Amino acid sequence: MTFDEPVLHSRFLRGLAQAPGGTALHLEDGRTVGYEELHELALAWAGTLLTASDAPPGAIGVLADKTLESYAGLLAVLYTGATAVPLHPEFPAQRTRRMLEASGVSAVLADAAGVAALAQVGVDVPVLAPLAGELLTGRRLTGGRPLDAPLPVSPKDLAYVLFTSGSTGRPKGVPITHANADHYFSILEQRYDFTGDDRFSQSFDLNFDCAMFDLFCAWGAGAQAHPVPGAAYRDLPAFVADRGLTVWFSTPSAITLVRRMGGLSANSMPGLRWSFFAGEALRAADAQDWLAAAPASTLENIYGPTELTVTITGHRWTEATPSLCLNGLVPIGEVHEGHDYVLVAEDGSHVDTEGELCITGPQMTAGYLDRSDDEGRFLLFDDRRWYRTGDRVRKHPDGTLVYLGRLDSQVQLAGWRVELAEVEHALRNCEEVRDAVAVTRPTDTGLELVVYYTGTPTPSRLLSKELRDVLPKGMLPREYRHVDDFPLNSNRKVDRGALTRMAAEPA
Repeated sequence: MTFDEPVLHSRFLRGLAQAPGGTALHLEDGRTVGYEELHELALAWAGTLLTASDAPPGAIGVLADKTLESYAGLLAVLYTGATAVPLHPEFPAQRTRRMLEASGVSAVLADAAGVAALAQVGVDVPVLAPLAGELLTGRRLTGGRPLDAPLPVSPKDLAYVLFTSGSTGRPKGVPITHANADHYFSILEQRYDFTGDDRFSQSFDLNFDCAMFDLFCAWGAGAQAHPVPGAAYRDLPAFVADRGLTVWFSTPSAITLVRRMGGLSANSMPGLRWSFFAGEALRAADAQDWLAAAPASTLENIYGPTELTVTITGHRWTEATPSLCLNGLVPIGEVHEGHDYVLVAEDGSHVDTEGELCITGPQMTAGYLDRSDDEGRFLLFDDRRWYRTGDRVRKHPDGTLVYLGRLDSQVQLAGWRVELAEVEHALRNCEEVRDAVAVTRPTDTGLELVVYYTGTPTPSRLLSKELRDVLPKGMLPREYRHVDDFPLNSNRKVDRGALTRMAAEPA
């Protein structure tokens, strides 16, 4: 395999060719890992992973924090020709079990935290834990001859599967092909001037698709990726300066956190030349504060659901941007080249200026792992398949799109895409709860969840403890309110609007 093939890991091979003696990773503990070392590790681990099955592996999990195992492990899986399934050690065991079963992994590559998590999952799967201690459970993979080179794959093969929140109470698997990823990164390479001298932040966990931007934009340019530890936000300007970062990417919630820690003073991050934000709506006031701290930086608000391969639109901040903002939100920009979009009204008709954003093109997934999840998320018209984003947008006369909000019950919480129905489903499974409704309320730091429930009044800490067993931390409600009955509207349906208004008031 060469670095010019249209597959995801060819971008790492390109960086290896450009900077064989250069640094690919600067880990949280300060250790640096070169391109050659990372490549050799991935080839060795890929050889071991291939011993897990007589047949070519279909999917392999990577269950690790931001450790060497996660980065070399992701490459190793891609080198085997298998589909990578990034997982998070802090997720509830039940959720991880469902993901492993849904993706049908033939093996899991894990670090120490991942090994500990697997002990709670209860899935019998071969485990490669190259740098961890004794396995607490399962079968350790050993042996295997290192590969001489990555095994060949086709652009139509799956590169990775990521799981999003599902309205059925179970996560939905989103398969992304090498061709999907190749189109995405080809667009980025035309749009941005990344070079081998750049140093990228790596703020996202690998199970968050924006991490693919961090890694393969950096590696495709022969640049460095710097995982960002949580402690760095206490003094982000110092971290940015110490690491010499030139490219920053995070959710907009990070801006609020850095501001709270006093890190947004004028010119506090002069070394940044690119700043990207995605995962939730970006407020114009936050963008302006960030630019004051990083005045040499070009800021872009980029948008896209996992089903459309990381991001599908982009808006670059200019002097004209404030006049394009609606409700204080920065535009999401224009749809990537090669794609078509339509705005759809509630009655299904196409509209010119405001409606649900539906997109089709080469970055769109072919459908969920469980095709029963496709219903309601994909449309067929004009003899083409379109993905329904569920986002209401408005189009300015110049073609710029502005995000107005969600049409359905899916919301963004600190970068997490959350189905309110999944939170409600989890709460209804609590013994004391008869029924539940989840709503959001705005705060200075973004949206937060408030849940209303009927049944037996129960201390919030007990309900939260139960939910922590089935929901990731980022999906947990901030407040639990007991009601005897839910308010109903004139159609005798639960009045979510009334509950939302109530949530904004003191309990």
